[in-house]
Amino acid sequence: MRQKLNLITLGVDDFEKSLHFYEKGFGWKKSEKSIDDLALFPLGGITLALYPRKELAADVTVEYQPTTFSGLTLAYNTKSEKEVDEVLAKVETLGATIIKPAQKVFWGGYSGYFKDLDGYVIEVAHNPFWELDENDNLKL
Repeated sequence: MRQKLNLITLGVDDFEKSLHFYEKGFGWKKSEKSIDDLALFPLGGITLALYPRKELAADVTVEYQPTTFSGLTLAYNTKSEKEVDEVLAKVETLGATIIKPAQKVFWGGYSGYFKDLDGYVIEVAHNPFWELDENDNLKL
């Protein structure tokens, strides 16, 4: 099997509100392949999808059960500490809950965490030890 993920799908409670959050919070543009209740955001080799949570659970054939922390985080890597602060401020105005304000962290970078409108935990981080290429992909 190839070492590759192509799609991450987030089940969301209010599709329109979540769509607005990602479009306005990050300024992301939906793919023209998006359809009624499936929003697709190309993210440079991987795609983030938003889909109604209950419909996603039905597709998986499981019962949806809320949790406090799923053990999954997504990360948005920035080019500076200032950009971390700007992103966190922007998403907070759109309804995100800041759960860890931006700060210097044990691994030598600067980061903070927020919960999006559906409770997904997203880190906004500047890692001075990692380089982003010309397409903002991590160079590891």
